[in-house]
Amino acid sequence: MADWKSAVAKLAHRVESRLDQQRERLGMTGSDGRSARIEAYRTYGCADRGWVRGRVLRSPPVASGAQGDSPWLNLAAMIQRFESDEVPGARVLVHFPGGRHEVTADEEGYFECWIEPRPTFSTSALWHEVVVELVHPREGDEPHRQVATLLVPPPESAFGVISDLDDTVIRTDVTSTLRMMKNVFLNNAHTRMPFPGVGAFYRALQKGTGASPFNPVFYVSSSPWNLHDVLTEFLSVQKIPLGPLLLRDWGLTSSGVVPAGNAEHKLEAIRRILGLFPALPFLLIGDSGQEDPEIYHQVVRENPDRIRAVYIRNVTPRPERLDAIRKLAAEVEAAGSALVIADDTLAAARHAAERGWIAPDALAEIGDVAHAEAPAPEAGTKAVNKELSVEEP
Repeated sequence: MADWKSAVAKLAHRVESRLDQQRERLGMTGSDGRSARIEAYRTYGCADRGWVRGRVLRSPPVASGAQGDSPWLNLAAMIQRFESDEVPGARVLVHFPGGRHEVTADEEGYFECWIEPRPTFSTSALWHEVVVELVHPREGDEPHRQVATLLVPPPESAFGVISDLDDTVIRTDVTSTLRMMKNVFLNNAHTRMPFPGVGAFYRALQKGTGASPFNPVFYVSSSPWNLHDVLTEFLSVQKIPLGPLLLRDWGLTSSGVVPAGNAEHKLEAIRRILGLFPALPFLLIGDSGQEDPEIYHQVVRENPDRIRAVYIRNVTPRPERLDAIRKLAAEVEAAGSALVIADDTLAAARHAAERGWIAPDALAEIGDVAHAEAPAPEAGTKAVNKELSVEEP
């Protein structure tokens, strides 16, 4: 299967390269002569260090969706996102407190860098802004600046949350290519559906208990960076806590689609978060559809004292898959953590309440919201509500 995917990717890359050459031959600057612009992504940092990432494009921003938009309009918007006209080799200047740093975009127009603000970011504010300025190319372009936002968790945070998005927060059906394409391409931020109760559960986790004023939520997903705007809008529309989005480059190169693996991307992103906040424990939330149990198992092995629990949403109730996760769960328990797999949000919330990570009175809201948001069951089907829980010793 991988061979045909690689062949298609290489062919698509050749077509894309020929189109770029044709634009240059005809004297076309990017997309109908449009000026280059910066698309800044929502990232994170600590008081004395921050990570900035973005992309330089010539295609215009995609307009926000609406509840009444037709599937065809949503499809057109998605095509626009994936037909982005990147500016390879663009130079961007990042302005931050006490300094500035110039960075060069790669072949797909992406740039990233670490900054060290002086004075340091104040821990009394959650979100901090830095200015990113396009310095090249500028011939024929209008001056362009953009604001990048970074989340800086307060030192009082009791724990952090690292969560997947597809089939963990958002109904995507990644195990079915046809249903996944329908969900992603024919819907928008207003019409895509979260799993029942997710918003209330994540708000309870962010609020925590006791004196903790704010627990940060990081979203590590294999969705492409092209969807950053619609995913951010989805979180806002559904009142799910905003947090840094760590997505993946699905750009086309002569060697195929990059990057190659879902696990490598997620592990690298999680390791980077844990490395920047060495004193902060974490909860990991994912689903059984792809590799989340295996990825999180690896994270627990590498950080046995950092991971309080792993929550896995059961979206593939196959006996052989559950057996495989049970084996991982036993190893997670042996490492001093816990793995819970459940068919609904409330099961994970109950476990979190028992451990004192969310307030007990939050369970009523999560249950009420989950019941209100739950879709009507199809005729002839039975609701399945099984829970596998391996407790902490």
